[in-house]
Amino acid sequence: MLGIYFGQSRQMVNCCSSHNLRDHRTQNGLTLHSDDKMRRRLIVFISFTTSLLPTSSSFGKTKSKNPYDEKRLLEQNKRIQKENKAPEGFPSFIREGFEVKVVTPDNYTKCDSGLVYKDFEVGEGDCPKDGQQVTFHYIGYNESGRRIDSTYLQGSPARIRMGTNALVPGFEEGIRDMRPGGRRRIIIPPDLGPPVGPSTFFSSKQFEVFDVELVSIQNCERRTIAFYSDYVCN
Repeated sequence: MLGIYFGQSRQMVNCCSSHNLRDHRTQNGLTLHSDDKMRRRLIVFISFTTSLLPTSSSFGKTKSKNPYDEKRLLEQNKRIQKENKAPEGFPSFIREGFEVKVVTPDNYTKCDSGLVYKDFEVGEGDCPKDGQQVTFHYIGYNESGRRIDSTYLQGSPARIRMGTNALVPGFEEGIRDMRPGGRRRIIIPPDLGPPVGPSTFFSSKQFEVFDVELVSIQNCERRTIAFYSDYVCN
């Protein structure tokens, strides 16, 4: 749950290079403008998902010491995901109170930071660097496998400049080592999710799952006209 926007600065581990202020759009090679509508939509998405599920405080832990209880909770989560028509191979979440355990097939990769991902297609070319703009599609899910948001349904991809702290840390880390044409499922743990607290929109922490397609990467240059400054990416 971008929640891919409304990130905060923190150090992260990634698999390609080291680790966003505004997202910018370009149409027909013209000047990009920040997409406030997209930002608001994604913030609302995270606000909505955090209200659907109880809070969690850590990754890979569960209060339950009884294997029977853990199995029951796992089956319950899978049943709900099936009702929500979650995609094939979707991760399961064994949640009890404030603690949660993530269960994935063996073909998922876990980074040192706690981020978990699976590549469907690797793509070709270079990975995005700070200052470059990435154009991508995504589908966002909550832990119950319910689809909450999708750029495919919105009819246009999202665009954001890397390295400007505009994305939540886990999402930026998740696309940092992708290549154009690549498709990946990203599981973002609470520690890499959006900030929570009275000064933010978010009152609880939870896992977020995103299926991401990296469409393209563009180089950007700052343009200054009198007292006005922006970025042009192509």
